[in-house]
Amino acid sequence: MRRRKKSVALGIFDGVHLGHRAVMKLTEDSKFSAVFTFNNTSLHTKQGRVIEYIYTDEQKSAIIKSLGIRKIFSENFSDIRDMSGSEFAENIIAGKLNAASVACGRDFRFGRDASCGINELAALGRKYGFEVRVSEDVLYGGKAVSSGRIRSLLSEGDVTEAAELLGRSYMISGRIVHGRQIGRTLDFPTVNQLFYDGQLVPKFGVYASSVLIGRWHYESVTNIGVKPTIGGDSSPLAETHIIGFTGDLYGRELNVELRGFIRPEMKFNSLEELKEQISKDISYSLLSNK
Repeated sequence: MRRRKKSVALGIFDGVHLGHRAVMKLTEDSKFSAVFTFNNTSLHTKQGRVIEYIYTDEQKSAIIKSLGIRKIFSENFSDIRDMSGSEFAENIIAGKLNAASVACGRDFRFGRDASCGINELAALGRKYGFEVRVSEDVLYGGKAVSSGRIRSLLSEGDVTEAAELLGRSYMISGRIVHGRQIGRTLDFPTVNQLFYDGQLVPKFGVYASSVLIGRWHYESVTNIGVKPTIGGDSSPLAETHIIGFTGDLYGRELNVELRGFIRPEMKFNSLEELKEQISKDISYSLLSNK
């Protein structure tokens, strides 16, 4: 059976932001559009710089598929990094992907030690029989949308502007795990989600947030950090109080969308002070989510 030719978007796509979406849009004229990317957990550096990924591989795949992409090829970087540019074009693009065309951003690099760019890709496309389409930068506020810019915004707690660049609210996704259940003793039960090794952790603090459970949207308030008042946690986690919800969510996958930064994480002198502040945070969250 003859394999169908594909139109393939090339990139890391760890945030699936507006710039990434512009690249993927260049494949829309094909019924057989696809994405070639790398598993985020296999990437620790990019062009010599240490990077923290914005979204998990599961989040990234879900967002890409929501954009109508039919197929995702996600590889471990270690399996590709020692290929020359010519080997990558011949074995991966023309071979494994069977691409009639590929799309990428202006800064796309490939080949051993990121030695090749879009000019080399175009020349290799002529040699191996695929077209190359290059997306122009998407600008926001006069500057290019980039994963690095979004990482900086999240590190500053600016989830509002990060959402503008991402094309949707930044979200924390993952299985609900058991915590120390301190929130229940304060009459504010919470659900807990862990961050993964190598994943970017937004600025420690309290955020207005929202959660979709089944068909219902709930307003919520999320603390990211190590809970200094209570102590004992060295790894950061996201702890979310879902306003008006009662039920057991342990073991379920949940998406928590951060809508706005309320305050930095603080250490209180007592649990009573913490409880009073949580009440204020909830009131602020309800107002800001309207």
